[in-house]
Order: sequence, then structure tokens, then C-alpha cells
Amino acid sequence: MLFQYIKVDMKKPLPTIIAGPMVRRLTPDHLVIWLATSKVLHILLELYHHIDSVPFFSGNIEEFAGKPIQIGTNCFIYLIDFKSPRPLPIDELFEYDLLFQSGTEKTSLAEEVPYLFYEGQNRPVVAIKSKLDHIFHGSCRKPHYPSPDALLRVDEELIRNIDKIDKRPALLMMTGDQIYADDVGGPMLTAIHQVGKLLGLYPETFTGAVIDDSNELQNSELCYYRREELLPKTKETKTLRDRFFGGVRKPIFTAASAHNHLVTLAEVSAMYLLIWSPALWQYVDLEAADIQESHKELYASELVEVKAFSKGLSSIQRLLAHLPTYMIFDDHDITDDWNLTSGWEEVAYSHPFSKRIIGNALIAYFLFQAWGNDPKNFDQLFMEQVHSFFQSPDDNNQNLLIDHLLQFEHWNYSLPTTPKMVVLDTRTNRWWSESSLSKPSGLMDWEKLSDMQQELMNQPAVLLVSAAPIFGVKLIEVIQRIITFFGHPLVVDAENWMAHPGSANVILNIFRHRKTPRNFVILSGDVHYSFAYDVQLKYRRNSPNIWQITCSGFKNEFPHGLLCWFDMLNRWLYADYSPLNWFTKRRRMRILPRRPDHSSKRQLYNYSAVGRVRLNEQGEPTKISVLPATGGEVEFHEKD
Repeated sequence: MLFQYIKVDMKKPLPTIIAGPMVRRLTPDHLVIWLATSKVLHILLELYHHIDSVPFFSGNIEEFAGKPIQIGTNCFIYLIDFKSPRPLPIDELFEYDLLFQSGTEKTSLAEEVPYLFYEGQNRPVVAIKSKLDHIFHGSCRKPHYPSPDALLRVDEELIRNIDKIDKRPALLMMTGDQIYADDVGGPMLTAIHQVGKLLGLYPETFTGAVIDDSNELQNSELCYYRREELLPKTKETKTLRDRFFGGVRKPIFTAASAHNHLVTLAEVSAMYLLIWSPALWQYVDLEAADIQESHKELYASELVEVKAFSKGLSSIQRLLAHLPTYMIFDDHDITDDWNLTSGWEEVAYSHPFSKRIIGNALIAYFLFQAWGNDPKNFDQLFMEQVHSFFQSPDDNNQNLLIDHLLQFEHWNYSLPTTPKMVVLDTRTNRWWSESSLSKPSGLMDWEKLSDMQQELMNQPAVLLVSAAPIFGVKLIEVIQRIITFFGHPLVVDAENWMAHPGSANVILNIFRHRKTPRNFVILSGDVHYSFAYDVQLKYRRNSPNIWQITCSGFKNEFPHGLLCWFDMLNRWLYADYSPLNWFTKRRRMRILPRRPDHSSKRQLYNYSAVGRVRLNEQGEPTKISVLPATGGEVEFHEKD
């Protein structure tokens, strides 16, 4: 098979802005805007009061932001990191604009991206709320999954409320799996390769693979739907192939999904550009890939969904320009079962090719997600390492950057909001099992849990973001525990807080500590269904109030028939009065599931949706709901 690229009419110039602007952090003293462009620009940031359009700041970003990172011949990543000398307006709408100068030409956002604005606006409108009274959240956005994109529901809310400070959401929290690096549809991979060539994203060479470089990868007959065969076919690497590319086996059903696993940094970078913005889709010809006959039917079915997904991206780009958006990784942002067990880590990081695949996804995660969450986490030494690689993107510098990222320990962050928002890294500082390499690791080790507790101390209320639910569906956790007992945690994705005794006990003790918050709201994703629990400690007079709120996914779902059985059996076996609760780590807690729209037959909601939480002055949820991709709103009600 010879890879065929789209024939691009170079008379049609690339758009100046290929993704963004995205408002990534917004506090009274800090505005962070992420942007991807096709050329180097001189950029002027301007801020205006919304009520009268009077400007109150104007400055060249070169005075307060670092230089852009060039990731290809025609692709530059900017992070506009503006620390305001005086407080930005609070509980008041204000606007920003970016003015671009390239040579003698000068343009504004309105000229570069005319569809970026809501009716009656000519600049993006943002707001800093003194209280987090209204937030959206969710995870798991897979472009080729057969459902609408629920993230579009946030844009619909902004259409109605862009000028209404009291009705606007304060922020959007993406709780993981913003991309699926390990589960890519064939049409999306076709678009990725065309965009990679169009932007001149850097090639790379490989060590320990059956292919020598990225060009050989794209011309290989294994490029589409057969990438699990790319690792060396030797006895010593069989475990690596099985664990890394072998697909995902779940209880009762089986889904193999790693056949188009992203490999190169160029591929992962192009994926991000294609899911955040419509700008590059006009150059993409999804019929251009030479797909083997055995995969054409699958390609055609995925093509329908990918085309539908791409049509909504102008609205996605618009909402991200108007609403502060925060992110944290989960496994699919890198690869399925990432760091699930110490055995997995030992196998994956000991081979140069699998380490490169993981490292490439982590580099892209920094560029497209982590950098904007809290730029101060990435000091001068860190940024010098990043710039060093991209200034000379050779094999040695790439390996050095990957080593640096794999040792980095500050992907977590917090927001000085009311209530405070604390976002956990549950992937890179895991608590290894002391008894077996194959047993699940704790989602955070003792040291990081101690650091988390310090973040929470003496706060009256907190929004705690954990990609995996801290309090999940007990029946599913029990199934995971049984299969893990027989030595197969990878079979069931045993990614839950209770799977490791050490981390489970510490997190539960933190909830019991008298100096930690009175009100905990836990936001989670990961599981591909949605639910809400009210949690209280038993046998304690002044128990904290805990709400576990899970929304997953934006564009993904759990197998419907299977989840119906799990939901029913969980309600029977683990009701509040069930003696089986005494055999769980939560026996000292009372967990009351809420019912979606007062349903008497279900506790779990299994459709693509975005979550919404409304909070009162004390940080207590007054309304917990999801907005399904298909329309409407489903509220989770307390049990009568």
C-alpha cells in the first residue's frame, strides 16, 4: 500500500489561525490564551469593558509571554500568559481581542475568524465569577463514536446567555480523554496524515521498531487498522505487544480498539488541531487513503461519524474562545491502561519504541492541554528543555525531552476560586502494589495524597477533580477486584480508588480529617456513563458532605445492554441496607445514589452528555444534571 496525500492547492493560503484562541486560565490577576498559527506573528492583546467597549489594556505579548513553540514548518503554538498589573473585572463581562501583524499586514480576530463570535458581538466576551456557581464538566470525546458531540450543548448555552453574567457558566472542566490516542478511526487518521504534511509537522526516527521512521510508517501496509503488528515480532516483546496494542477486553464484551494507535508526535499534534478547530478540515480529503478491502466497510461507517463531528467544530472553537476551560489527562490521552500496574510500567518503559509512543503523547499533552492549565508549573528549566527539542528536533533531543516529561511531577494544579478547585494527577505518581507486579497501582501515592491534603486544609468547601470516580459503582468495582485476583487487571481496566488498599485508606482518612472541608464536590469522568452520589460518614457527629458527580462521555457511551444489567444488579446487591456493604472499604460511609429524572429503575445514565453543576454560596450542589447530546436536560434527584 502506498500512502496517498491530498493534492493541496497552494494558491489557497493556509489560515493564519489554525486553532484557538482558547481561554485556558482566567483569574483576577491572570489571563491565559492558547493559540496555534501557521506563521510567526507580532500579536497585540487588547482588553475592553463590555458595557461600553472602553479599552483598559493594550500590550504586545512579546513583553509578557515567551516565544512561540514551532512544531512544524507551518505551525506555531503560542501561550499568551498575561499577568495583570491590576485586578481584572470580577462579576463583570469584559472582552479581549488579538491584533496580528505579519509584515505590513495587520488584522484582528474578527477578520481572521469571523465565525468566532455570538450574535451582536465582535470580540470574545469572558467573565470572572466571584463564586463558582455554575460549571460544566465531562470527559471522553471520541470523534468516530456513533453519537452527536455533547460539547456542542455548551455552545448552545452560551448562545442564549452570552450577555447574562448571572446565567453564564463560570468554567468548563474537562476531566480526561480529551483525545483517544489509542483508538482512532481510519478517516481521522487519514486527516491527521494530510494535516501533518500540510503543516510540515516534524518527522522522526525510531529505535526498536520494524519501521525506521515516520515516513516508512505512513507508507507501510500496517499503517491503517494493523498497527498492533508494528512492534518487533520476537518472543521477548510479545508481552509488550499484548499489553500496548492488544486492544481492550472488558467483562462480558470485547472491543479491540488499538489498531490505529497514534505513534508519532506529528500524528498526536495533528489530532489535537483537528478536534479543536475546523480550520484545517477544508484541506482534508477523506477519500484519499488507500484502505485495504477488508477494512473498507469499517472505514465507511467511521467516515459518517467523523464528517458529522467535523461539522460542529466551528461551534466548539467559538465556545472555547469565550469560556475558561481547564483540562487533565486520563489514560486515553496517552494510551489505554496507562500506568495501571507496576508490571505495565516496567514493560512499556523498558522498550524504546513503546516509550517513544507514550512520550510523544505526553509532549503533545503538554503543548495542547497542560501548558494552559497553570503556566507557572513549568519553570524556565522545563521550557528550555521543550524549546531545545523543537529548535533541533532530532532523535536524541526528543528522547531527552521525553525522559524529562516522564520524571515531571507537577501535572496537578489548583484554582484560587470560591470554592477552591483542586485538580488531581491520578496517572503519573502511582502507589505501586507491594505484593505483585500485576496488581493495580493506587491512583496516587502517599506523598501526593499528603500534598493534596495540604491543598484542602482549612478550606470550607472544595471542588475536587479526579479523572476516575473516587466513589464508583460497587458491583463493577467488585468484578474488577475478582478478575484482578486471578491476575488480569488489564482485562477489566481496574482503575478505581478502592483497588489499592493504601491509597483507598488514605483518601478515606482525608475525608474524615477534621481540618479538611465541610463540603466536597468531586467531579469525575472516565467510565462512559453518568451518575451522582450523596456520601456521608457513619458514626461521626459532624460528617463532611460529599457529592460524587460523574459525567462521561462527551462523545462515548458504555455498552447499553451490559450497563442495564450492571445498574440493576448493583441496586439489588448494594442498596443502602445491604449487608454486602460491610465487605467493602466504604462500610463506614453511607452512599445514596441519586436517580436520573426520578427514575425508579436506574441510577446510571448512559448517553453522550455534558455535565452541569449549580452551587450555592457554601459550595453545595443545588442542582446536578447532564445535558444529553440529543437535547433536553436530565436532573439527578435525591431519593425521596
